[in-house]
This record gives sequence, structure tokens and C-alpha cells, in this order.
Amino acid sequence: MIKGFKDFLLRGNIVDLAVAVVIGTAFTALVAAFTKSFIDPLLGLIGGGGPKGMTVVVDSQPFTFGAFITACITFVITAAVVYFAVVVPMKRLNALRDRGKEPEPEGVAEDIALLREIRDSLAHQQRPPV
Repeated sequence: MIKGFKDFLLRGNIVDLAVAVVIGTAFTALVAAFTKSFIDPLLGLIGGGGPKGMTVVVDSQPFTFGAFITACITFVITAAVVYFAVVVPMKRLNALRDRGKEPEPEGVAEDIALLREIRDSLAHQQRPPV
């Protein structure tokens, strides 16, 4: 039972997934720190009101649309980095890999055609003479 669990854990997909989660979490923290340190103050300068900038208070309820804009910017930065650092290189790698492959033959496969010929030949031999 322990050997099976060890084999499960050491399969490439599980280890790759664990590494991706750790790196993704660290990268998300990095982007969040960037937006908190640089984007929030910029939005505060643009919207006025310092760090709590771009906040509207209606009936003593604050609407912090500056925080929403910051979250959107965080998402866009994260998505852009994932696209350019992961998706584009994987597309190129797959294109290079696919370039070396032969195209799939059109029509019936050779072994299927051969089996059909054998079947037809046997059917022809089993017919009674006319």
C-alpha cells in the first residue's frame, strides 16, 4: 500500500502540479505586492484622498472602487505573464514537435484495407459454383 502511494506521489504529473501551485502562489503574492506598493498609490494620487483614494461614501457606506481597479490590474498583469511565459512557449514547443510528425493518412488504413480484401476473397471462395 505504501509503495502504491509512493508511486502515485512520484508520478511526473503530481510533482509538476505541486511545483506549479507553489510557483503560482508565490507569483500571485509578488504581483499583489507590486500593485499594493505602486498601483494603489498612483490611484490614490489620481483619485485624491491618499491611500484610501477612489473611495465614494454613500449613506456612510464606503465604495472602494480603487481597490476593484487594483484587483483588475493585478489580474491583467498575472494573466499577461502566464500567457507570455507559459502559453506562448508551449505553443511554440508543440508546433516544433508537430512539425516532425507525419500527417495522418486519409481514407482507410492499410491494415483495414488488407483485412477487407481477405474477407472478400474468403467470401468469393465459399460461393458455390454456378
